[in-house]
Amino acid sequence: MLIHLEFSSSLPVTQQALWRDVTSMEGINDEMRPWLTMGAPPGVRGLQDVMMTPGQPLFRSRLKLFGVLPAGYSELTLLSLTPQGGFVEASPMTGMRRWRHERRLAVTGQGCTLHDSLAFEPQWFSRSTRALVVFFFRHRHRRLRRRYC
Repeated sequence: MLIHLEFSSSLPVTQQALWRDVTSMEGINDEMRPWLTMGAPPGVRGLQDVMMTPGQPLFRSRLKLFGVLPAGYSELTLLSLTPQGGFVEASPMTGMRRWRHERRLAVTGQGCTLHDSLAFEPQWFSRSTRALVVFFFRHRHRRLRRRYC
């Protein structure tokens, strides 16, 4: 069963600064901490450091609970990347039959709006997985609001 979720945050930050943070490994991990971290190959500090071919994995990322306990992997795969505008990610990953994450940035009068749209199909435990993803993305948006507000 495909699950769809949406999350948005209005942030008092420039589009350029927000884009820099949400595409850097440091920024991505800051959003996800303390629950999860994503690894990258040596020398990869952000998405812009890797040559992108739409639909082809950029790299294999190890996912760790609390930054320590192995929790699986993600074959980080972008379908599209629009500098300062957003991306569409469709990464094969542990626990998901399908995963699609679209992240869009839009300039507003007070800064920028960040919008996440998710479509995913868990391998098991659909209700529990849905609840975990809701919790996790609410947490990510809280972290973003705390960083900028």
